[in-house]
Amino acid sequence: MRKTYPLIVQGKHRDRVLDAVKHDIRKYLKRERRRDLPEGMDFWDFDCKAGLSKDSAVATHVAALVAGVDALAREDAASVYVEVLARPAKRVPRPAVADATEGESAAPAAPAVSPA
Repeated sequence: MRKTYPLIVQGKHRDRVLDAVKHDIRKYLKRERRRDLPEGMDFWDFDCKAGLSKDSAVATHVAALVAGVDALAREDAASVYVEVLARPAKRVPRPAVADATEGESAAPAAPAVSPA
């Protein structure tokens, strides 16, 4: 999705227009996540950009996209450009962290409970 949203609409309150923009972004993300994944992929990842125009758009994380649009609206922007491109991705396991003390487990031991 590559779209420029106007934030000033004749006859509509600016806050309601901003709410509609954020709702549209969330609805698109939800719809894309429902799509079937290609074989061997685990989840849909998103490449996101937000800015005042297509040229000034800055890459942002999907979790910070709505907050970025909110920040642009607080700067009294007349319109906001949003780009969200879905791509399938595969999760990579986290590398194992070696403990300083070998032989002990990383998880804390559960406290012993005496029967009452």
